[in-house]
Amino acid sequence: MAFPGGAEEEDGEPSEDDLRRTALSPAEQDESYVQQVLYIMKNHPMLDQQLLALERAAHLRSSEVDETIRRWLEQETLHPMVQFKALQCLRRRGDAGVVRLERLGETAELEIERTPLDLDDYPEPVRLILERVEGVTETMDPTLPHFARELWKECLQYLYGSSAYARMLSEEEAVVDSYAAALHLTLLLAVYGTAEEEKIRHTYGITDELRFRYEQACRAMRQITDLQEGSGDG
Repeated sequence: MAFPGGAEEEDGEPSEDDLRRTALSPAEQDESYVQQVLYIMKNHPMLDQQLLALERAAHLRSSEVDETIRRWLEQETLHPMVQFKALQCLRRRGDAGVVRLERLGETAELEIERTPLDLDDYPEPVRLILERVEGVTETMDPTLPHFARELWKECLQYLYGSSAYARMLSEEEAVVDSYAAALHLTLLLAVYGTAEEEKIRHTYGITDELRFRYEQACRAMRQITDLQEGSGDG
């Protein structure tokens, strides 16, 4: 059920992007190929194969793909990462409109054309949270900002469209501080397996007044960790 290997390099050393595009979008796209991609997208038991199928689906030249993915999103209970990648796939295909789906136990109505394709696509408060953590961690360990960025990108793919995501869109500095502290805590636990929570709260100015918002952010992060462990993807 898995896809065959990607393209091989030839004389002229094509770029990595060229190779990836060739591998994801073969010149011959008959009906059986389209159906194979859509079948793997919907049915493969391995998350990485579903995500690869969604990358391939973005390049399919078939009129049925958009409607198939929309119906799948709205009718099936899917892993939040798969949901997000499916929304990105639809946007890359040029689709638009609202998709209504169950996400992290909540009902969300999301506009396809507003789905972020990279970190720069997210609203400013979301980017500020990461910048705050990068600024603090770069003095601790020069590798931590990179790990923070990768962790935050993954967290956003889980949280996008949820009530936790909506809360972080506030322009208030207190919200940025609360989520930044929660991200920092999650980062240290992921990288080192331990963290001094009281020290982190002090660094980000989490006073008693901000404690509830901080705890909300921490719960959202823990929910992601639990989902990763449950899917075997973390």
